Amino acid sequence: MLKLQIAINTTACDGSDVFWPWLLWLLGAFLLGLLLGWLLKQLFGDKGGDTYVAGDSVKDDLTKVEGIGPKIQHLMNDAGIWSFHQLSYTRIDKLQQVLDDAGSAYTVHNPRTWSAQARLADEKHWEELKIWQDFLKGGL
Repeated sequence: MLKLQIAINTTACDGSDVFWPWLLWLLGAFLLGLLLGWLLKQLFGDKGGDTYVAGDSVKDDLTKVEGIGPKIQHLMNDAGIWSFHQLSYTRIDKLQQVLDDAGSAYTVHNPRTWSAQARLADEKHWEELKIWQDFLKGGL
C-alpha cells in the first residue's frame, strides 16, 4: 500500500515557529471582517427586506403603476405600502402574498414589474415609465 505523507515546514529562517502568529493574524482579520460587515449593515440597512419603511408622510398614487388599480392600491396600503419608494423595495413574493391573501379575484394579477415601475416613478422618470407601460399589458 502506498502511503502519502505531506510535511509542512512552519519554521522561519531564523528558527522561530511562524504557524501560531500567522494563525492569530488570520483569525483577527476574519473577526475584523465580521465586525465591519455588521457595522455596514447597521449603517446602510438591508435593502433586500420585505418593505422599505419611510413612514406615513409620503402617500403616492400607486395606480400610476401598470397593473395596479384602486382596489389593489387599497390592498397595498393595508399591507403598509404607501409610496413608490416602498413599493420599489418590496420583494415580488411579498407582493404576490398580498394578492393571494386577498382572494381568488386577484390571482390573475402578476406583480413582477411593479417594483421596477415604482422605482422609475420614485425617481421621477415619467417618460421612461410611459414608454415601458405602452408595451405592458396588465403589469406584465
